[in-house]
Amino acid sequence: MEHLPFNNELMLELDIFFVEELKTARRYLRKVGYTKAFDEITLNVINEHSKELGYDDWLKPILEGKNAGLMSEAGMPCIADPGAVIVAEAHRMGIPVVPLTGPSSILLTLAASGLNGQSFTFHGYLPRERGERMKKIKMLERQSSEFRVTQLFMDAPYRSHHVYDDLREHLQPTTLLCIGCDVHSQNGYVITKSIAEWREMNWDFNKRNVIFAIGIEKK
Repeated sequence: MEHLPFNNELMLELDIFFVEELKTARRYLRKVGYTKAFDEITLNVINEHSKELGYDDWLKPILEGKNAGLMSEAGMPCIADPGAVIVAEAHRMGIPVVPLTGPSSILLTLAASGLNGQSFTFHGYLPRERGERMKKIKMLERQSSEFRVTQLFMDAPYRSHHVYDDLREHLQPTTLLCIGCDVHSQNGYVITKSIAEWREMNWDFNKRNVIFAIGIEKK
């Protein structure tokens, strides 16, 4: 969860926030110098456990002149982030939505991958069941080869290495695989190699956050 200095200045003026987790949201607000007491502001939680009820009530104070902000654990609101539901409701109610930049590990990985950035697709999480995951991986490879589109996806940190093993085992040797690992941190990295090269490496993500991208080499 990171924001630019200009974003932080705007944040200090808000009294309503839509967040994924209360604990990390409060910690971050204090980190950037937010001084208002938390019992005097509103923190609405939107995550995978939220029921899509009452969003219009959450947004009514904005129609009465209040300003609100959507905070993302992922770096960029609504990109691989559950906040899109509240933004869609804001549009339905005629509330102006102003996007502010934040670091997206998806786009940062793509930017540093050397793969096709003119045509790409983000698929979110791959299927958990291995057989279905393998079908998905092979389909993405076929589409990448046929349409020259970069395919980006992710998985939970504790499954990332299983996905990596599946990619090394079942993709074609010449297919390019890019791995963006903890790209927001000082110890992060983005590496692109052919599957043949990855097969010669013993790589361990140690339950870190990873974005995968597959593509083909430009002719």
